[in-house]
Amino acid sequence: MNKLFIAFVLLLSITSCQKTYDLEPQDDFAVSTEKTTYKVGETVRFNFSGNAENVVFWSGEVGRKYEFRKRTFVEGNKVSLNFKTFAQFGLMPIDQSVIKLYVSTDFNGKYDGISVKAATWNDITSQATLSSGVDQTPSGNIDLTSFASQNKKMAIALVYKTTVQKPETQQNRWVIRSFDLKQVNQQGEESVLATMATAGWVAFNFSGPATNWSITSAQLLTVRNNTELDDDWVVTKQFDPNSTTPDKGEAIKNISQNLRTFSKVYTKAGTYKVTFVATNANLKKSESVVKEFELTITP
Repeated sequence: MNKLFIAFVLLLSITSCQKTYDLEPQDDFAVSTEKTTYKVGETVRFNFSGNAENVVFWSGEVGRKYEFRKRTFVEGNKVSLNFKTFAQFGLMPIDQSVIKLYVSTDFNGKYDGISVKAATWNDITSQATLSSGVDQTPSGNIDLTSFASQNKKMAIALVYKTTVQKPETQQNRWVIRSFDLKQVNQQGEESVLATMATAGWVAFNFSGPATNWSITSAQLLTVRNNTELDDDWVVTKQFDPNSTTPDKGEAIKNISQNLRTFSKVYTKAGTYKVTFVATNANLKKSESVVKEFELTITP
């Protein structure tokens, strides 16, 4: 009798565990809206039915597109650089020849003097407008697309190099006020590759050991030296102009929440492919249902 009882308990336990891992069906999960066309700033209300435990919302906006959730590489990006300069004190008129702007696509990524000098640095200074004594002088748009099209990582360098010693006159101090490196994909969507604070600057001194670039999250600053020739560099981290971060959805429901409606306001006109991913999961299983439709947002 005891053996039969034990066998019954074990069978009951196994059956109970199997039921524990069963998932709620999602055949009836549905999303609806009152209409498919809305105006900018108008509230879009999504209505839900069914038994979804977890729901992720993809609005179709930049960075929120379901079809790009696994995308890490794109081609055809346009890359541009803008920065602002200020030449202070010292020589008049301003000696702009001491500032150089370089870009390299064969730098090996090792941040030591030998590797920096061994790289091929393309001089693109002529594309930039430099300060003639006016603060916040914009460089203008510097197109780096030809380098991006090589499908190689790129690094950018700013160089302060003097060729004439002028002990009787102070050299100009140069300040780089801002640094904005951006890419635009084929869909016209813009993203930031680097700012002054995120460019990962590393300074190198090849001549004039008493001076070097001063680096902060807000600006770059040259330190002047009137008695020795200077060859001072600041080099950014490497950027892959064709890499991209996979888009992410917004989790709007988990198993502990009830969700029957969800609201969204679009701030730009356009056609958006909206996606909802409903998932029920446990330790053993995971099942998802995808619902997609288009919304038109008018001005």
